[in-house]
Amino acid sequence: MRCIAESADRSNVSSLPDGTPAFALRGFRPHDVPVVAAIVGEALHEHYDTSLYFSLSQQWPAGFLIAVDASDIPVGFLLGVSQVEGEARVLMFAVDRIWRTRGVGTALMSEFLDRCRHRAMRRTTLEVRVSNVSAIRFYTRFRFGVTDLLRGYYSDGENGYQMARELP
Repeated sequence: MRCIAESADRSNVSSLPDGTPAFALRGFRPHDVPVVAAIVGEALHEHYDTSLYFSLSQQWPAGFLIAVDASDIPVGFLLGVSQVEGEARVLMFAVDRIWRTRGVGTALMSEFLDRCRHRAMRRTTLEVRVSNVSAIRFYTRFRFGVTDLLRGYYSDGENGYQMARELP
């Protein structure tokens, strides 16, 4: 695996109409793990050993983005890796249920794709459950297209789609 080290502390803040910060983006911090793991369990229906988050965060620190509320509590995240030269992969991506439709996912994906372009990556891939119609629609808005059917891909046996997009 290729290790790309770069600071992930560049913050972006989204505000409510009255100017109150709604959420901010920052890099992963070790104390985020319990909340990130809870979001993964609820949103992705998967449960991973917490050491996985630590080890993946070391592979490409700038690829692990955390969206936090005004109290710095994670409300969503995107964990990207770079395992193939010139290609990024969204390994995990989820937003807490009460924060969905507030722009958190859009901000995370937009920032991730910007970081991929900054690293001169040419392509980004991800996997999604075939039943997750809202996620597929979301990814399509970001110009991802289905490239393959992954039979029995998820731990519960559900099929997945591999989706990809080229980066300009």
